[in-house]
Formats: sequence, C-alpha cells, structure tokens
Amino acid sequence: MLIFKSEREVEGIRASGSILVEIMCRLKEEYVKEGISLREIDRAVRNLCSKFGVRPAFLGYRGFPASVCLSINEEVIHGIPDKRTLKEGDILSIDIGIEKDGFYSDAARTFPVGEVDEEKKRLIEVTKKALFLAIDAAKAGNRVFDISRTIYDWVVKNGYNVVKDFTGHGVGIYLHEEPQIPNFVPKNGIPNTLLRKGMVIAIEPMVNMGGSDVVIKNDGWTVITRDSSLSAHFEDTIYIAEDHVENLTEGCYG
Repeated sequence: MLIFKSEREVEGIRASGSILVEIMCRLKEEYVKEGISLREIDRAVRNLCSKFGVRPAFLGYRGFPASVCLSINEEVIHGIPDKRTLKEGDILSIDIGIEKDGFYSDAARTFPVGEVDEEKKRLIEVTKKALFLAIDAAKAGNRVFDISRTIYDWVVKNGYNVVKDFTGHGVGIYLHEEPQIPNFVPKNGIPNTLLRKGMVIAIEPMVNMGGSDVVIKNDGWTVITRDSSLSAHFEDTIYIAEDHVENLTEGCYG
C-alpha cells in the first residue's frame, strides 16, 4: 500500500533527514580514515544518534545487529560492522537510517579511504551521478520505471552493471514502504507505479564494476559481488511535490 505524506509528515521526515546528513558528514570527516575500525564507526553512530535525540533505525531491524551498514570494496550493502580496520585505498559505503519522532529517513554514500586509484574514483562518481539523474527523473506524473531506466542506462553506458536483487523503496512513516524502486526495468513482478504528490521514496543505485550478480555471506546479511568486483552505493530520501522534487537528505557526497 502506498502511503502519501501530509505536509506535517514531510516536515517530520525533513527534520529526520537533516540530522542524518549531519551524522553522515561527521563520519566522513572524522572516521573515514586508515586504521579506524568498523566497530568504532558503529559506536560513533550510536553516540551521535544519542546526542541528536534520534534512534538508529537499522539497529534490531529484522535482527540486524548494528546501528549502521558498512560495506567495504566488493561488499555491496548490509555489511555488519566488525573489528576490521579501514585501509588506504579502500572504498567504504555507509548506509544510515534514523527515526526521529516517528519519522524515518534513509541515505547512503560511498567514500574513498585516503587516496584511491582512478578506477575507484570513477566508480564512485558514476554511481553518484546515477543518483542525481534518478532524482531528476522522479517527478510527479512520471513512473517508477522512469527512475529505473535512467539509472540503468547511465550505468551501462559507463561500462558498469546495476545490482538487480535489491531495490530502493518508499520511506518515511516506516523504514521500508511501497513502492519498490529497482535500478533496472524488470519484465514482471514489480509494478510501474505512477509517481504522485505526497510520495517519499529512497532511491539507491548499487553499481558493480563487474557483473550484476551478488551473493549473501554466511552472516546472513552482507551482500557481496559474486565475481568479487568493487561496488558503490548512493542513496537519498526524496519528497515528490506537485511541481518539484525535494531531496530530504542532500549533502555530504564526498
């Protein structure tokens, strides 16, 4: 069921998104560094959420054991923070969801750790651009597959592949809502929903340097590329108004 948000509800999601971006920026500036452990970043997210009076929405969600998803290199999404430390040349995807006063926002960024090679820089930039192009396509009157086609065409044009097993989604009143927002145009199974005023959605291109196929590690959560190629992930929570699109988690892209 689609949930159309009132102006009051959008304001609540906007406030949630503003804090999420502040947390993301603090992580980027202070923790995306060689020698920092993933558990340190998880603790930082919990502490920052406490400081800002919000709740880490991922913690305990369907049993997820951490406050943030941290995915390194060939890890696509849902990485569980552990004792591993960041190394110069890694790329790190940070995916955060927060709940403030009953309203949810969700965003992800992929950051380089120190100096990275040109291939990694290009993967990050292409994925980021896919997000921006998709947001432009998310206008009222368009359909979900206009977003999907925009992402897919841009990614393939640049020689990469999109992940097909996971999608973007509605967000705001719950962490995950309808509609699904795939990063390609499926032949069946996912409705091509009309985009209308009052919808709040999370668009999230997941882009692999190699093939599209992914597998889930034995921890039951961490999604990795089947061919061990690198992957990048960007996500924003956006509000579809009658005559414009508002990015509720804009900022801190790298």
